Amino acid sequence: MSEALATLSKPVVLVVEDEAALAMMLRYNLEKQGFRVEEAADGPEALMRIEEQPPDLVLLDWMLPVMSGLEVCRQLRWRSETRHLPVIMVTARTEDQDTIRGLNSGADDYITKPFNMDALVARIRALLRRSNMAPAKGQLSFADMTIDLEAHRVRRNGRAIHLGPTEFRLLAYLMQNPQRVFSREELLNAVWGHDIHVEPRTVDVHVRRLRKAINSEGERDIVRTVRSAGYALDTEPI
Repeated sequence: MSEALATLSKPVVLVVEDEAALAMMLRYNLEKQGFRVEEAADGPEALMRIEEQPPDLVLLDWMLPVMSGLEVCRQLRWRSETRHLPVIMVTARTEDQDTIRGLNSGADDYITKPFNMDALVARIRALLRRSNMAPAKGQLSFADMTIDLEAHRVRRNGRAIHLGPTEFRLLAYLMQNPQRVFSREELLNAVWGHDIHVEPRTVDVHVRRLRKAINSEGERDIVRTVRSAGYALDTEPI
């Protein structure tokens, strides 16, 4: 394989970071690990680069000039062509509420500064593996909801529902196992994977996002919280 073809075959990570020294450090280390790195110094530049040439993953700083990382992530999730683009949020904020805000914006994962490069690379690889997995085929139905696993389409009562990649995987897993109660740890292993460290509270955040997306006014909430146990897909109270 020629050098040019080898370069093109490498996964592309867009680093969105306004601190030049940190951006340089990330580029150096990620390229050593076999990634191709693109850079953007602010939110509008990141959105423009993604529109022109979508990367395989976005490493997105929370605190950016002009437009925050939270807003960049929200815009990516609003757009159908970038709805499933893997995003890792990088933040100096360590409070639980800040973590929840980051996940609520649509990020698939987050990592706090200062971070260990080996841990960051492991998270990037794990997220890329999940996004590159061959899609399951067929359709699933439960109550008034259907999900097309291959086309990544969800409908309830005939209306289209737009989900981020993590919420889609979470709903698909629950629909494959209706009425079964899963602990947070079981959902973490099934949806996020064994090889990535994610806090159990992350499951709660994504369940809230899933509920908000699939439930309209007057509809029964089919995602049940089972006290001290976890979550289940069910039409009846547990």
